[in-house]
Amino acid sequence: MKNYKKLSVWRDAMDLVEKLYVWSRQLPKEEIYGLTSQIRRAAVSVPANIAEGSASKTDKGLNRYLTISLGSAFELETHLLLVEKLFDEVDGTEDLIELVKLVQMKLVAFKRRLE
Repeated sequence: MKNYKKLSVWRDAMDLVEKLYVWSRQLPKEEIYGLTSQIRRAAVSVPANIAEGSASKTDKGLNRYLTISLGSAFELETHLLLVEKLFDEVDGTEDLIELVKLVQMKLVAFKRRLE
């Protein structure tokens, strides 16, 4: 079992969630059950799956959860790209996309180390 709180990828993912929650307040109110909800769920899933996978007894088990986490990170990136296309008035989306890409790269690197 790994201490997930010491993993830089988990800490970065947690920071990303915090920033996304603040940022998402500027999304249109009619999106609260649409994109806002989807963005928040995908974001929370990234560090949650890293933490859950750290309880695995094997690297193979952890790797499976990292794959799920990576999928959520790509889902999140897609949602943010949609926001860019649909809502010009929303600020800061590009910066968040860059943070998502950083988390994605760290997840891929961590997965490779486990293989």
